[in-house]
Amino acid sequence: MVKFASLGIFVFRQLAVSAVLVLSVGSCPATAQTGSNPQREFSELSAQAAAARDSNRLQDALVLYRKALTRKPAWAEGWWSLGTISYDQNSYAEAARAFQKVIALAPSDGTAYVMLGLCEFELGYNDAALKHIERGENLGLDQDPDLRHVALYHQGVLLQRKEKFQAAREILEQLCLQGAEGDDISIALGMTMLRQASKTPPAAGSTDAGVVTKIGQAECLTAQKKFDEARSRFDAVLAGYSKYPEIHYAYGLALVEASALPAAIAQFRQEIENNPSDVISRLQIAAADYKIDSAAGLPYAEQAVKLAPKQPFAHLVLGLLLLDVDNFQRAIPELEIARKGFPSDARVYLALGTAYSRAGRRADAARARATAQRLSEHMQPENGLGSAQGTPDLPLSPPLRAPQ
Repeated sequence: MVKFASLGIFVFRQLAVSAVLVLSVGSCPATAQTGSNPQREFSELSAQAAAARDSNRLQDALVLYRKALTRKPAWAEGWWSLGTISYDQNSYAEAARAFQKVIALAPSDGTAYVMLGLCEFELGYNDAALKHIERGENLGLDQDPDLRHVALYHQGVLLQRKEKFQAAREILEQLCLQGAEGDDISIALGMTMLRQASKTPPAAGSTDAGVVTKIGQAECLTAQKKFDEARSRFDAVLAGYSKYPEIHYAYGLALVEASALPAAIAQFRQEIENNPSDVISRLQIAAADYKIDSAAGLPYAEQAVKLAPKQPFAHLVLGLLLLDVDNFQRAIPELEIARKGFPSDARVYLALGTAYSRAGRRADAARARATAQRLSEHMQPENGLGSAQGTPDLPLSPPLRAPQ
């Protein structure tokens, strides 16, 4: 995985002014009152470290920052400098320790959390990396587009590796919308669209790399609403690789985004022809037909349930389609199975309330609707209908989005 170059130094320079201010405020009073040797040593070492850093003598700067930090362990800016320089020198373990110190001293510093996550990414600690990058984004980052792009890219890759493909797609498409470019982004987005969870991208120059990159580029155009150009790119790839795994599925997703549902359904059907055991493409067809031609979507939902009986979303789609064609008696058990997979999502209870009401089960309908109201007031919808089975998030209201 290619690393974005010179991030640490860039980020450090964003904070250099505040670091100087803290130094001046922190050192002058002590010198005036005591003239202590430790304070003077710290001031000299910190000044020498900054000079070495600014003249690009990074190894010298690292040594000097370490020495200065032994004199003043609570110097957050020094830990920051040590961390950013270590990151740029590919010393990720030391960088991670430094950013942990920054976080301990400044627990609301979102950028420090992101930098810690980037170090953990390079060290292979994927779960911790994703947790810290998301924590940093929630706290807020420095207003710098390069840093934002780096954070989004790594977050998207980590989600792709965890098979959270829809969430990864949404994150990586933000880069497309922000004008970020590069093969790394195209490959990550292409792997996401093709449902590839590999931790390593395809070998450079290989057929796989070519297909994945082109799919990522086409999807980037889809994210930018350049639908005609995107379709042209997808068609060009399919012309040579129509049997490539998940390629019709990826094209179908793009066509759904473009609201070209008949064409999308045709692509999902082609994917099923290539892979008769494909559950997700069947769910995509069923979801696309929901509220449009629910009767036509029913066979695909039923097939999905047979192929993946433990998949709550398959039961949910089947239940919703049955409810939409007014077969509420069959819908109820399917929705009850779905409820077990999504126990905290109000929308499932709303569907159950409707089904119970049509069946004349007034008490059950009232309980389901009361639960839906309570969940709506006190909780966000579960971020991932299907999360119990490893599938990503989707809304329930039409048009229904199947897990990606």
